[in-house]
Amino acid sequence: MPAVVVLGAQWGDEGKGKATDLLGGAVDYVVRYQGGNNAGHTIVIGDQKYALHLVPTGILSPDVVPVIGNGVVIDPGVLLSELDALAERGISAERLLISANAHLIMPHHKALDKVTERYLGKAKIGTTGRGIGPAYGDKIYRMGIRVQDLLDPGILAQKIEAVLGEKNQVLTKVYNRRGIDGQKVLEEYLGYAERLTPHIADTSLVLKRALDDDKFVLLEGGQGTLLDIDHGTYPFVTSSSPTSGGACAGAGIPPNRLTGVIAILKAYTTRVGSGPFPTELTDEMGDWLRTTGGEYGVTTGRNRRCGWFDAVIARYATRINGVTDFFLTKLDVLSGLERIPVCVAYDVDGVRHDEIPMTQTDFHHAKPIYEEFPGWEGDISKARSFEDLPANAQAYVRALEEMSESRISAIGVGPGRDQTIQLHSLV
Repeated sequence: MPAVVVLGAQWGDEGKGKATDLLGGAVDYVVRYQGGNNAGHTIVIGDQKYALHLVPTGILSPDVVPVIGNGVVIDPGVLLSELDALAERGISAERLLISANAHLIMPHHKALDKVTERYLGKAKIGTTGRGIGPAYGDKIYRMGIRVQDLLDPGILAQKIEAVLGEKNQVLTKVYNRRGIDGQKVLEEYLGYAERLTPHIADTSLVLKRALDDDKFVLLEGGQGTLLDIDHGTYPFVTSSSPTSGGACAGAGIPPNRLTGVIAILKAYTTRVGSGPFPTELTDEMGDWLRTTGGEYGVTTGRNRRCGWFDAVIARYATRINGVTDFFLTKLDVLSGLERIPVCVAYDVDGVRHDEIPMTQTDFHHAKPIYEEFPGWEGDISKARSFEDLPANAQAYVRALEEMSESRISAIGVGPGRDQTIQLHSLV
């Protein structure tokens, strides 16, 4: 049975949760493979809206096993708060599995994230201040504290003491901040251990056995392709790999088990935080897209920057991820526009670029080259087949498909679970 990746093709917030939920009936395991509680998915089921930050969307399907993979960094307090909120709404977390190899976000990570971003001033990255970057930094620096350390109080105490020996020096002597009490941290995290221990597992082994038993494994990423630490708009990126290659490393399964890559595209483009954004609209049209599309962060509530569809980015996502299917979301938001511009290439100092420029400098200087498409009138949220869409909407979708260089297999025409047009099977 397949292992399929669902990821964002732009800068995140494309509607991955809707796509993951659409596949829920066929899926046995849903694995979150990277990121932390700086990402979020919104799922609408009937009149109920669920905002998920760390927990995989599979938690909402009673027959699915949700898995937090080794590539995720976990703030245990946030995770437990999210599980408690779900429990209050009748959603059980009994099936949740957490990789023993996932790294923990610690109090010093959050403290350093906030203070360093503040000191960067105008050069700030635009992080959420939730400790994600510093947690990944310590992972690479081999100073991280992992989920499995919660199972051994002695090891946990030693690691906290060792890491705070350095971090408190930085906080107090460099940034003139108060140091962190290691004993309080130990007591806090041992409290988390009591509740999390039943969920801790060798998730790589669990997934290997699941695939051997012909189970369907869905791997879901947070953020998007252009926020990948290697392939995104560095340094204005996240600290992990949301791309399809990161799915294997972050879940602990080999590449030859992947059978498909579903990339989510908005019918326009958004991003949160600092960094280049060639099609960004800073005028009334940008405000209209933000308001009409409800473009506010699931996790942070921050306003999303909005702009027209960027076909250069879509082609890049196809190349980097090996996209087999695109899921185009929020087509309904564009209804009522007379003309709809699409960025087909960039102008960089008088030179046309049909692909993303190689250097950071050139990408910052990129100006969109637009091709305009006729808009359509009327509410398309009740469309359930491609033929139900106005002719101009159909033409717009086909044009995006051709420019993105991979087929569009599903179209979102509203936030609801049933507001999807399926052109090709995603499984």
